[in-house]
Amino acid sequence: MKKNMGTVDKVIRVLVAVIILVLYFTHIVSGILAVILLILAGVFVVTSLLGFCPLYLLLGLSTRKKE
Repeated sequence: MKKNMGTVDKVIRVLVAVIILVLYFTHIVSGILAVILLILAGVFVVTSLLGFCPLYLLLGLSTRKKE
């Protein structure tokens, strides 16, 4: 796995995951929508920690700075 995510991308994903968690724990979202958003939040956190997004690989994208 070659890293393809930049720092800004990682921070945005973690912030979105936190927002989803806040919406869930304050009962603003519930039901199937909550489950879908929680799964999405989990994916965002995992991809941020790894620095790799499989979707970016499929689309040929990278937000990581060239070295």
